[in-house]
Amino acid sequence: MRLNLKQLEAFVWVADLHSFRGAADRLGTTQPNISARIAGLEQALGIVLMTRDAGSVVLTAKGRDLLAHARRVLDATDALIAAADQKALIDGTLRLGVTEMIVHTWLRDYLRRLKETYPKLSVELTVDLSVNLERMLADRRLDLAIQNGPFTRLTSGQIDLGAYDMIWVASPALGLAGQAGSDDLAAHPILTHARDTHLYAQVAAHFATAKLPVRLVPSSNLAACLHMTIDGMGVATMPAAMVADPLARGQLVQVDYGWTPAPLHFFARYDAERSARIVADAAQVAVVISAALDP
Repeated sequence: MRLNLKQLEAFVWVADLHSFRGAADRLGTTQPNISARIAGLEQALGIVLMTRDAGSVVLTAKGRDLLAHARRVLDATDALIAAADQKALIDGTLRLGVTEMIVHTWLRDYLRRLKETYPKLSVELTVDLSVNLERMLADRRLDLAIQNGPFTRLTSGQIDLGAYDMIWVASPALGLAGQAGSDDLAAHPILTHARDTHLYAQVAAHFATAKLPVRLVPSSNLAACLHMTIDGMGVATMPAAMVADPLARGQLVQVDYGWTPAPLHFFARYDAERSARIVADAAQVAVVISAALDP
């Protein structure tokens, strides 16, 4: 019996996720299919690669030795396709995680470019807070995360996408256009990002230091925060790139307050040691598209 690439794929993903079910989910197939592929690979090689123990999967000593070889075979296949410049041959699923700021700026252009370059590639999209994306990336539930720092977990692939300045904005109805002081802002609810974000922590710390009795209104949805600001329900600090259109249409005005949170610094992050070549390529596409926004 000859071995094949699907068997090697199954072997690598079962080894990485320590789960037949997880590998089946990742490869878009069923658990019995994964079991059959592993059994076929073991039969072809004449060795036992892994054992199941109390619901977990443990590689044998020989399985650990061969895992690196399996990765190299898959990498070589990707390299062959790249050398032939046949991107249309690349298929599968890219599990992409992005923060909401990306959704409201250049995600559409990014997904369009991916579709044009890799027509058979499917993108499974997750939009979440950066702290949650970081955890999903570490658990290999995501292939690529486009997210802002700071980070608590290291990753072997991290490409700088630039920083996005924050500004204060309000509805024209609040009469805060131009320069405003602390008391002017404190007279209104301060609309900000979710409690477990770095942005919220900065805003809370600033007003605590200023000893101003402000009412912080956090939201896990920046779009909702933006709409509330347009409707005059409070003052907000948001990425300038995200509010450019409402400012141009006169729905919002910029408030010249003496302090703003640090810029949001974004990165394309992935596991460079274990990910397929397409993940690194997709990260480079993000570099090109984000640069067009000139953050």
